[in-house]
Amino acid sequence: LQFSCRATGFGFTKMKKVVLVTGANSGIGLALCERLLSHDTEGLHLCLACRNVQRAQAARAALLASHPAAQVDLLQMDTSSVSSVLRAAQEVKVRYKWLDYLYLNAGIMPNPEFDAKAFFRGLFSSKAITMFATGEGILTQKDGVTPDGLQQVFATNLFGHFLLIRELEPVLCQEGRTSQLVWTSSSNANRSAFSLEDIQHRRGTQPYSSSKYATDLLSLSLNQHYNKQGLYSSVVCPGFVMTNLTFGILPSFPAFLWTLLMPVFWLIRVFTNTFTLTPYNGSEALLWLFRQKPESLDPYAKYHSLTSGLGNNYTQPHKMDITFETSESLYSKLLQLESDMRKKVAETQPAGPSLKT
Repeated sequence: LQFSCRATGFGFTKMKKVVLVTGANSGIGLALCERLLSHDTEGLHLCLACRNVQRAQAARAALLASHPAAQVDLLQMDTSSVSSVLRAAQEVKVRYKWLDYLYLNAGIMPNPEFDAKAFFRGLFSSKAITMFATGEGILTQKDGVTPDGLQQVFATNLFGHFLLIRELEPVLCQEGRTSQLVWTSSSNANRSAFSLEDIQHRRGTQPYSSSKYATDLLSLSLNQHYNKQGLYSSVVCPGFVMTNLTFGILPSFPAFLWTLLMPVFWLIRVFTNTFTLTPYNGSEALLWLFRQKPESLDPYAKYHSLTSGLGNNYTQPHKMDITFETSESLYSKLLQLESDMRKKVAETQPAGPSLKT
């Protein structure tokens, strides 16, 4: 399954790189998959891990239409559901002997509310560009609770991925191999939105920002705990990209008005390189990391997808506003929550997947 015999004078057999991407059916995830296959169709075995099976099938069909020889698998997984993540992880371990790259890209920003007054105040201030790029000060979200009793944004964006990594240790951490985790974070990952006393952000109004800041912290701690086993973690910021998540900020906003706003966004990009705008441009740093040696990367850096005013894409690292002590404290809390959730699943689904202790 993971090998491809290539016709050469020596009968050489090339070992394929196995890449799993969560949230791969649209937006940045789908754009990344397209770029990965364009980079090396024959050398990859790609797995699209998605919540919606129909959309995943459509994404797979689109990828195979442009890359008929590609190996593209589908995996049904909802990162907001503990049992779904456990089932999907078991399936991955049956299918593949190893994983080379795990792109942790799935994410949500549910029920965003736009503060029009704050927007117009910020529009004529020195923070206008930052406001456009990050949504800081003008966006709040109403979070929900999953059937597992977890905050929805926390579960989808962070905890489900953490549990997935823990479950996939056997295929991620193998002697003699190097594997890489790549998290899709955000410029909206603000320290002020996160609290160790409330890691799920039950009492706040910025669960998305909190979850993305927690992503940055967790990546640092994962390097501390897994580098010796050949597993490395990095964080990416795709910039301001027009995706379904972006359009959801103003769900009642007519499509033609978004179209009318695009020239404004292109103009803003002349002044700030963070306006990547398209999923293709936003996936630049994710593809760039695919080409790097994981052990050479800075665990304290967030790798930003950037686009110049002339449309040239490039990647640039920026130091994250995180500390090792906070990252370790978060890691410990996630381990405890993991233990609690495994016990809960074991009690309610005794015939379910084998649970790690």
